[in-house]
Amino acid sequence: MKPDSLKSETYVRKLILSGEGQQLDFKFEISDAKKIARTFSAFSNTHGGKLLIGVKDNGKISGIQSDEEAYMVESAARLYCRPEVLFHIKRWFVEGKWILEVEIPPSSLRPHFAQDEKGKWVAYMRVGDQNMQADRVMVTVWKNKNKRRGAFLSYQKEEKALVDYLEDHDEISFLKFMKITRTSREHAEHILVNLILMDVIEMVVTGQSVSYRKKSG
Repeated sequence: MKPDSLKSETYVRKLILSGEGQQLDFKFEISDAKKIARTFSAFSNTHGGKLLIGVKDNGKISGIQSDEEAYMVESAARLYCRPEVLFHIKRWFVEGKWILEVEIPPSSLRPHFAQDEKGKWVAYMRVGDQNMQADRVMVTVWKNKNKRRGAFLSYQKEEKALVDYLEDHDEISFLKFMKITRTSREHAEHILVNLILMDVIEMVVTGQSVSYRKKSG
């Protein structure tokens, strides 16, 4: 039995009109469970999101091609994400076509990994309407987010140099931080992770660019 068509159409059209973005993605079809797993990883690692299957990039409703796509959603979440990603799936009947709405909540078990084009397991994050590979700093922050409460922050010369720099500049890149402190990549990553966990600084991600700034408030 089909759901209330008017209610379905109103809800789905409202979603489509909001456009693809941080928490919404359109897919004409799912033909590769491994590829869609990257979107699952990105949503669960960031703020969660919804995937509308059977909708073209321009917002035109095409409908799902077969019931097999629902099984591919399950495969993507459970077989091609580590750890598996939780999701909720709904079916909507609009314009005589079935649409799948897949909702992925933000996860408390992040990072979730998916395979890239070369088969390597990496963690993704959602930036605007794109899935971006998370760097080692972000992945380490996720892994340690609930383990560092109450820790004491001791400023060494590198930490002081970073804080002093951010007093006069809005942001700093990773390479700039390495340059002004003359420290190794590994040590720089360790410092940035600690300062993020202590809420002293925060990561700023725009497109493919990553920088750091003082945490407001």
